[in-house]
Amino acid sequence: MKKIFFNALTLVIILIFTACSVPGVKKPDSINNTSPSKTLSKAEQLIQSMTLEEKIGQLFIIRPDSLDRNLTREQISNPTAYGVTELNNQMIESLKEYPIGGIVIFQKNILSPEQLTDFIGEMKEQSKIPLFVGIDEEGGSVSRIANSKGFDVTKYKSMETIGLTEDSKKAHDVGLTIGSYLKGYGVNLDFAPVADVNTNPENIVIGDRSFGSEPELVAKMVSAEIDGFHEAGVMSCIKHFPGHGDTKGDTHKGFVSTEKTWEELKGCELIPFIDASKHTDMIMISHITAPNITSDGLPSSLSNEMMEGKLRKEMNYDGVVITDSMAMGAITQEYTSSTAAIKAIAGGADIILMPENFVEAYNGIYDAVINGTISEKRIDESVLRILALKEKYELLK
Repeated sequence: MKKIFFNALTLVIILIFTACSVPGVKKPDSINNTSPSKTLSKAEQLIQSMTLEEKIGQLFIIRPDSLDRNLTREQISNPTAYGVTELNNQMIESLKEYPIGGIVIFQKNILSPEQLTDFIGEMKEQSKIPLFVGIDEEGGSVSRIANSKGFDVTKYKSMETIGLTEDSKKAHDVGLTIGSYLKGYGVNLDFAPVADVNTNPENIVIGDRSFGSEPELVAKMVSAEIDGFHEAGVMSCIKHFPGHGDTKGDTHKGFVSTEKTWEELKGCELIPFIDASKHTDMIMISHITAPNITSDGLPSSLSNEMMEGKLRKEMNYDGVVITDSMAMGAITQEYTSSTAAIKAIAGGADIILMPENFVEAYNGIYDAVINGTISEKRIDESVLRILALKEKYELLK
């Protein structure tokens, strides 16, 4: 009896150590020569090593001025004054304490080509996780670099003038030209093209920033411009979903609403977004309220019905979703920075752009995870999208 037991035990031992050569017997992971981590992407590997604080930081793209805690909220939001133009010790400490996902450059942060390149380089160097460096460089009136003194770059009258040519190659050239000089200064993300269809003559926000009033033409031009950005190695972000072209008000100043139904938007405003959603890197959500589409009464940037229900499920968009600036009146007049940030992430946004009070917004998300209002799994979903995009553009070295 003992001999039978001994022989059986011997056979089991032999099978364990020869499992790699026995059909149908799986070799134990502990002695597998191939580490499971080698099959993971860089983004997947990175997120496994990140702290909760680092994950939450990735959810924010902010003004560099917000890193300088000596500045007041009003000074940070001032469009022309109090611009930070070089990295100081306070900002370095802020980058360590709040490991943000990216920064957005404004004209007040720009003095010269050399200063801009050095400033961006310094912020990148001090960031543990590589940064998105974004800018509004649409070509035309909203062009932070082209409209600054001392920059020898191509200037465009407007995207409307490009649209009037009906030549998509010209739109492609715009993306390639702007993208090329942005990359040269260290910018890797342009909040462009404008995908809004300019159908309302009373619109005071979009106007000639749009390629025109015909949705098919706008769609063709937007997609061509994105191709140009990508050829230059720069990320694109189409805006302002679900369409700001047929509104009268300005979300910078307060509440703006569209009375259109989803079907009506699909017949016009949504056409460029649907067309470009397959190859843009980000979609920017506006603060427009749409009472005939969503029942929650929230701006689109905070609405789960709009972001998860319409954009992700109905349009099948799986890329990065970023809010419009959370320092705009449409948000700040109704919500604290903390509340707005929590609602945006809970609603389906991946990135919160420029909250009025960044530290309050960051702490709000952190507290929401700790108390269970938002799950860490939900945070991970957004962070993985963000890191995957950074990996795609070879930022995760």
